[in-house]
Amino acid sequence: MDRADGLDGYPTVVVHATQPGGRRVTVHGEDAGLATSRADVVELLRRAGFEDARLDDPDFIEWRGGGNAVWPALTSSPDDGI
Repeated sequence: MDRADGLDGYPTVVVHATQPGGRRVTVHGEDAGLATSRADVVELLRRAGFEDARLDDPDFIEWRGGGNAVWPALTSSPDDGI
């Protein structure tokens, strides 16, 4: 499968399955950061030079382990902020 925006048949952006703290985002195979929401993904992509990225474009972005509505529950511990 050849994707116009990606390299070697892979999408430009991959949002990986949830892990503790969020979902890892890679751009062209390079780590762009950890996102805890769709807004974080948009910001990481903006920093990577994609101002008008569409999160629903399967030729540009691949959502692994669930779509863009799947995010880990964020919890705080009693020690947060100490």
